[in-house]
Amino acid sequence: MDITRATDTPSRRGNPDWFTGTVWQDPIVDPPAPARARAARVAFEPGARTAWHTHPLGQTLHIVHGVGRVQALGGPVREVRAGDTVVIPPNEKHWHGASPTHGMVHIAIHEFDGEKHVTWMEKVTDADYAVEPSR
Repeated sequence: MDITRATDTPSRRGNPDWFTGTVWQDPIVDPPAPARARAARVAFEPGARTAWHTHPLGQTLHIVHGVGRVQALGGPVREVRAGDTVVIPPNEKHWHGASPTHGMVHIAIHEFDGEKHVTWMEKVTDADYAVEPSR
């Protein structure tokens, strides 16, 4: 058994190549092989969001605070709130982030396929982000 103390893992600012706005990442689990599960707590300030991306084995997001937005390529922008869980299938191009007026925190869970766990793509445009979400 191993315990990672919160004070041993500082928050990381989201890479500006992969995020628009201010995003903070706190790793939860990144175990050695053969384990594949990865998880992080990700906090988005209002208006902050990921770039478009995919995960080879999919991703699950559990919203723990605030109001956010998610979208799969070709689908509607959807609003998510604390307590909601979003399951994104393998290789589905998508983005997620906070609403323009509220921050959002989620737990992001995905698996590492032995080669990669995410493929980052272009940033979500302001016009695409501004689309009124459906619930």
